[in-house]
Amino acid sequence: MYELDESKYFYLLLLIPVLVAIFLWGEVWKRKKQALFADSSLLQKLSPEKSRFKPVLKFTVIATGLFMLILALVNPKMGTKVEKVKREGIDMVFAVDVSKSMLCEDMAPSRLEKGKQLVSQIINSLGNDRIGIIAYSGSAFPVLPITTDYNSAKMFLQGMNPGMISSQGSNLDEAIQLTEQYFEGSGNTAKVLVMVTDGEDHSERAQESATQARKKGIKIITIGVGTLKGGPIPIRNGNSVSYHKDKETGETVTTKLRPEALEAIAKSAKGGYINGANTKQVVDFIRKSLNNIQKTEFEATELANFQSQFQWFLGFGFFLFFLDIFLLERKTKWVQKLDLFNEKK
Repeated sequence: MYELDESKYFYLLLLIPVLVAIFLWGEVWKRKKQALFADSSLLQKLSPEKSRFKPVLKFTVIATGLFMLILALVNPKMGTKVEKVKREGIDMVFAVDVSKSMLCEDMAPSRLEKGKQLVSQIINSLGNDRIGIIAYSGSAFPVLPITTDYNSAKMFLQGMNPGMISSQGSNLDEAIQLTEQYFEGSGNTAKVLVMVTDGEDHSERAQESATQARKKGIKIITIGVGTLKGGPIPIRNGNSVSYHKDKETGETVTTKLRPEALEAIAKSAKGGYINGANTKQVVDFIRKSLNNIQKTEFEATELANFQSQFQWFLGFGFFLFFLDIFLLERKTKWVQKLDLFNEKK
């Protein structure tokens, strides 16, 4: 098992063929100039100690040394150590509303982007908890299963958008039901669902689903994004912007935050509701809520501990550059005796 820490430095390998081309051009140029001075047999008599092989050897050593230094910059990591780790925490699923109403810009930069920022900051504040992500609008869609890989979670989070799910609306009850499936293998681990939504277009079954979730030990925390005043839903086409209109009346649709619906859902699942306008307050609210939940120990997990190997490539590269100092272009006596490279001639 291995991974490359800084693979972008592989582009520096393009320097090596450039150096090869320059070296070959230089050798051809030197031979042409020498041919103008005298023929090859006379040149060999004039400089009997000059080796034809040594310049190639010196260049090969330098090019190999440069290759090693580039590999050191890339920093290959090897999974040389596997250890079992036990963690204590809770299982938490983030259900993010990706319906079109979340594109409303009454909360900068938009409700959806603000919601993703909130989830990202909450993840940054977590310790050993396991997390999963669900996207929902007219239906619910699993984005990331329960994991402790926070970096992957934030990466998947940034890619969430209304185009993920074709059916529109805010089907909160289906999101709750999908969350229950996420938690099926969690055993006795404490379970929390954090819903990030404006509360619009929720079905009447959402509160009933929240009650059922509570019976299964799932606590629901709702975060409202948007304002009570609300705003239109933008439709962007290149540089032009229009707004979503009602198909029957032709009037611009105004979408508003529905905190009462979110408060009812949270209350049904013995959780809590908070407005998402202030990021710090939201993070503090979540942290305080989690501190009141008893953490349980997860089963042992095997983790590959990747260790940097750059020092070996760096050391060998410097060794080759140091060796080049002692490689002279004249013939080597002991090599001449072996006659490996026709040095006797």
